[in-house]
Amino acid sequence: MSVVLNQDAEERPETFCYQVNGSCPRTIHPLGIQLAIYLSCAAGVLITVLGNLFVVFAVSYFKALHTPTNFLLLSLALADMFLGLLVLPLSTIHSVESCWFFGDSLCRLHTYLDTLFCLISIFHLCFISIDRHCAICEPLLYPSKFTVRVALRYILAGWGLPAAYTAFLLYTDMAERGLHLWLEEMPCVGSCQLLFNKFWGWLNFPVFFFPCFIMISLYVKIFVVATRQAQQINNLSKSLAGAAKRERKAAKTLGIAVGVYLLCWLPFTVDTMIDSLLNFITPPLVFDTFIWLAYFNSACNPIIYVFSYRWFRKALKLLLSREIFSPRTPTIDLYQD
Repeated sequence: MSVVLNQDAEERPETFCYQVNGSCPRTIHPLGIQLAIYLSCAAGVLITVLGNLFVVFAVSYFKALHTPTNFLLLSLALADMFLGLLVLPLSTIHSVESCWFFGDSLCRLHTYLDTLFCLISIFHLCFISIDRHCAICEPLLYPSKFTVRVALRYILAGWGLPAAYTAFLLYTDMAERGLHLWLEEMPCVGSCQLLFNKFWGWLNFPVFFFPCFIMISLYVKIFVVATRQAQQINNLSKSLAGAAKRERKAAKTLGIAVGVYLLCWLPFTVDTMIDSLLNFITPPLVFDTFIWLAYFNSACNPIIYVFSYRWFRKALKLLLSREIFSPRTPTIDLYQD
């Protein structure tokens, strides 16, 4: 496709993404600030990838961790790790340079993977809430009701449904209907800005908030039941009391993870919905701030586990020691004090 040279771009080439007519303006940061932003983003990517990689390794390697809840945590960590590997590096360049240098096809694929991994996270957190609700509120039925096979079905749904929804959203023309004027005038060359009509803006609202409503409702009930159990725990045997405490601790930890998820994702989700109704008026800097706050959530879960799960800290110590090479290490009971 032939392009027309932009005279302003020739005079000030550093202020545009491309030296073509209709190129997006490029934000130029001082070198020191640019390096600081890149290093900060690189550190975030490293924490996200390595932290979630360790969760995947620990649950896979130690047989004591082969439980339905932990398999859901493993699948959630995989989604967050892939976000760090496949999405965040390009997002870093896009945010710092304020330009997309990788073409339209990769832009759409990048947006697909971004949306996919984020939806996978919320589906898994919702499923984990269901698991914790069953463990706390129906402890006698839990071992037979929420088995590894059930967890694998949830994992399949947690990946399959977001993949189908996101593919339909981004690889059909449904989202772009009614936006012909905006599609012709608004995006500039180098923006990687996909627009969605009002229908999709409102459809994304329940996709995010309905699972959130389920999670909040379940954790409120879990809190009420756990409080009642704490008052009755003295009447239990030592082993049953220990198991009940462990289940409540797991529910509390995962409740914190859900709360952090909501805090990180709520601004971006609300902005996306409102933006589709107000003709896309969000300034790029504000949008980048919201999206990076949402990305930050993918690095949070391993940090939460370090401070909350004793088994996670034990697994980390074993990984960093020579004992990891012992043939008996995979069978160690990480739950034992």
